[in-house]
Amino acid sequence: MTLPAEHTFPRVSPALLERAQAALEQVLSPGQVRRDAATLESYAEDESDSGVYPPDLVVFPENTEQVSAVFRTCQALGVPFTPCGARSGKSGGALPLLGGVAVSLERMNRILSVSGEDLTAVVQPGVITGDLMKAVEAQGLFYPPDPNSWEFCTMGGNVAENAGGPRALKYGVTRDYVIGLEWVLPGGEVLRVGRRTIKGVAGYDLVGLFVGSEGTLGVATEITLQLLPKPRHVKTALVIFDSVHTAARAITAVLKAGILPRTLELIDDVALQAVDGRGFNFPAGAGSAVIAEVDGNMEEGLFAELAWLGEICEQHGAREVLVAQDESQREKLWAVRRVVSTALRSLRPHKISEDIAVPRSRIPDIILALKKMGEELGLLVATYGHAGDGNLHANILYEGPYQRALVETAIRRMLELTVSMGGTITGEHGVGHAKREYLAMEQSEAVLELQRRLKGFFDPSGMLNPEKIFPAPKCS
Repeated sequence: MTLPAEHTFPRVSPALLERAQAALEQVLSPGQVRRDAATLESYAEDESDSGVYPPDLVVFPENTEQVSAVFRTCQALGVPFTPCGARSGKSGGALPLLGGVAVSLERMNRILSVSGEDLTAVVQPGVITGDLMKAVEAQGLFYPPDPNSWEFCTMGGNVAENAGGPRALKYGVTRDYVIGLEWVLPGGEVLRVGRRTIKGVAGYDLVGLFVGSEGTLGVATEITLQLLPKPRHVKTALVIFDSVHTAARAITAVLKAGILPRTLELIDDVALQAVDGRGFNFPAGAGSAVIAEVDGNMEEGLFAELAWLGEICEQHGAREVLVAQDESQREKLWAVRRVVSTALRSLRPHKISEDIAVPRSRIPDIILALKKMGEELGLLVATYGHAGDGNLHANILYEGPYQRALVETAIRRMLELTVSMGGTITGEHGVGHAKREYLAMEQSEAVLELQRRLKGFFDPSGMLNPEKIFPAPKCS
């Protein structure tokens, strides 16, 4: 993830901005077009720490027709426009780099239907992910994707970024549950792609293409999701280790044994230090921990599965296995995991969070390599996250701007190490603005050019969410 830097992108001219505002006020109500300083400031950043880029206007469409009209207006005038929602993204994908119009979909926030018979739900993009989870669980159903920001992130953002989460180990990511979309293309055309049935293979998989396109190929205005029956029981354990290396090896052993938990969340020594005492006290001498969780409909079987998991961990160096006895204890364990990111700032004022992923067999290797890299550069590296599927949040903690050059070196080395082990530079946060210059580490120029052509086909003007994902072509 690149550090905040000064930018010199061209801005929309004052005359064109006035024309754009007048045109947008013709297709939206007065309260749906904002230009005041406070609004522009609040839509200038996301959670990526990758810069401050205020839009010139913010619009709040409330239905598909208005989204289409906004897109057509911006295209006709040649004004860049950038979709956004809760701005909880970690890759700068919703930053309006060239100014122009920020198109917020947060007012499109209705759950349109939930069907227990069909195991489906239909939602608008502004629905909070946690609200959807609660709504379907009240009907005995289950929506598995659980990004850590589920309490405030939106379903539209989840679709744009193909969001994952701790439960992805067993249940997969957002793309695995999106079966249909109402989609507005960059030119304002409205399509319905996908289906409402659980199975269907007619034509190209446009849903699969659009999910994870990071707001560069259009936006979803209606999302059809498949659901699962809600598991009746969930059992959670905290496994204590003396070191993160021991914990990583135990995770690999658990998966090799054929156990597929709902989650296997790793907390390394640095992260453990940051969260210890914040609502939960770790045993003395703990150097790392793993939150392991299993679910299903037979409680006795879950106890047996968790016991088997604990035995394997103990055989590979676990010091202690603590099983949550009730929902209150379970929530305390997950509260620890949810505050890791913010708690790390108690150790250093600044941090950069990467979301690398490696093959699961290389988890111990990448953790060891990153610790060594941090020691060589004199930086503190915290590694935690979804170790069960190889997706780690590797955080570089630093004191201030004077260390930026060193941190940039650490980021590049981290991503090079990851790719050299057969991994990817982003497991769930996306490329966006923050990682676009690193994408060539992982993908060949031919693959990058194919994707640029796809972007050009859907958005010939390049006005939708410009300068995201793909680095500039190499000069021949």
